[in-house]
Amino acid sequence: MPSVQYDAIVVGSGISGGWAAKELTEKGLNVLLLERGRDIEHIKDYVTANKEAWEFPHRGLMPTQQMLQDYPVLKRDYPLNETVLDLWVKDKESPYTETKPFSWFRGYHVGGRSLMWGRQSYRFNRWDFEANLVDGHGVDWPIRYEDLAPWYSYVEKFAGIQGSKEGLDVLPDGEFMPAMEMNCVEKDVAAKIKNSFKGSRHMFIGRSANITVPHQDRVNCQYRNRCWRGCPFGGYFSTQSSTLPAAMKTGRLTLRPYSIVTQVLYDKDKQKASGVEVLDAIDNKTYTFNAKIIFLCASSFNSTWILMNSATNIWPEGLGSSSGELGHNVMDHHFRLGASGKTLEFNDRYQYGRRPTGIYIPRFRNIYNDKRDYVRGFGYQGGAGRGRGVEVPEFTIGASLKEALSMPSDHWGMGIMGFGEMLPYHENKISLDKNVKDKWGLPVLNMDVEIKENEKKMRQDMMNDAKEMLEAAGLEDVQTYDYGYEVGMGIHEMGTARMGRDPKTSVLNGDNQVWDCKNVFVTDGACMTSASCVNPSLTYMAMTARAADKAVTELKKGNL
Repeated sequence: MPSVQYDAIVVGSGISGGWAAKELTEKGLNVLLLERGRDIEHIKDYVTANKEAWEFPHRGLMPTQQMLQDYPVLKRDYPLNETVLDLWVKDKESPYTETKPFSWFRGYHVGGRSLMWGRQSYRFNRWDFEANLVDGHGVDWPIRYEDLAPWYSYVEKFAGIQGSKEGLDVLPDGEFMPAMEMNCVEKDVAAKIKNSFKGSRHMFIGRSANITVPHQDRVNCQYRNRCWRGCPFGGYFSTQSSTLPAAMKTGRLTLRPYSIVTQVLYDKDKQKASGVEVLDAIDNKTYTFNAKIIFLCASSFNSTWILMNSATNIWPEGLGSSSGELGHNVMDHHFRLGASGKTLEFNDRYQYGRRPTGIYIPRFRNIYNDKRDYVRGFGYQGGAGRGRGVEVPEFTIGASLKEALSMPSDHWGMGIMGFGEMLPYHENKISLDKNVKDKWGLPVLNMDVEIKENEKKMRQDMMNDAKEMLEAAGLEDVQTYDYGYEVGMGIHEMGTARMGRDPKTSVLNGDNQVWDCKNVFVTDGACMTSASCVNPSLTYMAMTARAADKAVTELKKGNL
């Protein structure tokens, strides 16, 4: 098949890829969007979105023995769930190897994990972009908060982020839609935390990409809390509900699913990329597509895998490897620990609706005058709720059981879980394992990543501080917990093609361009230089929009 010429190629259709496709097409470029998995059409293909629990064979709760056997990685945490099982990668088709335990949860389809993400949307703060320089871990970010702030505003206005303005340096405010409301217990706990800690700790509604008013031909959130099944109302931001329709509207986008990009094609004479090579996932044939610029947005590790497989005749470790940093500095957010308690107050009230977000407590450690025996910090997510069912042992069957279950619980419960920053350690890395192949005969990735002493010290505070706050708020029977954490479980893998100021110590420059090949841009989690402790997806969006603007500007100048 003869090669086809485009202005730009975008690899991956998730949060970053969708934004790249939107921005580049709206700026006048003819774009090819390549997705390695199947197509999922908005609304039509959300096959479980309107199903009730009793319509699933196992009520959407218990995995079967067959599911446990077929998904050995997915079963490590909550993603193994029959309500969305077809949205996660089949572990046996796309394996990987582990020098150290790593839980890699992936979605290979149009929209990627933008369909299943938790939607928590927070800006990095000014300290996050300065932290590496200040404490000496990793390399200095090539940009500062001020460089990204206008792009945060830009993507927030389009995506639709609900939240409250709090005026905090540690968690900058954004362009928010009307905020969702905390329930009665959360409001009470928030007030008591603020009073007990003299305004040094704060709790408010979690900022999320759920629209609370109609926006961009999308209907506002219906409080069904079934977001990860795909929303037929378009109530949350995803590629399908937001960026893909915008790109398609231009008439300049070609979407090609089932297209596994195996390498970026590099022209050593021009020192530029000329296009990509694609393995068709259906017919197993190889195709070539050409373009003036290429955006790698295949998710952190897959974008890095593509770079590792590219231009190996010039750089044995792959395109962008000249610094020795490609594949290194893996980061995630460590979590799965915190505290919970209960209150007997407010028993005359019950919760209403199914709110798709919880509360947020921003970082308060290692800022201002606080200094710990570790660097960086953590925040909390969680919420309060009141279940149903009176706990009476005798009510075990029949009408008595039904009657007991129809009653509200005799107390409200509240829990908060910490999410901590992981440092960018050079020795935490991914690499090609050429001894193991996937379903298509391609080499897989090996994971060699772990948390270290800094994170372990932080985890003690994450539990103790959670207990301290809940007790200060008057909750009873407060207990700490640690469910155990394996790197990757945060589903925030990042850092393997980091940005920097020096081509000797980083893969990308301050505009997300590969130092060794300026017409290749990487704007997914691979580009991250540090992790902060907040969810990173909003930063990927802002980075992508900023890089797309740079790419088109440079293309028009003839520099690419």
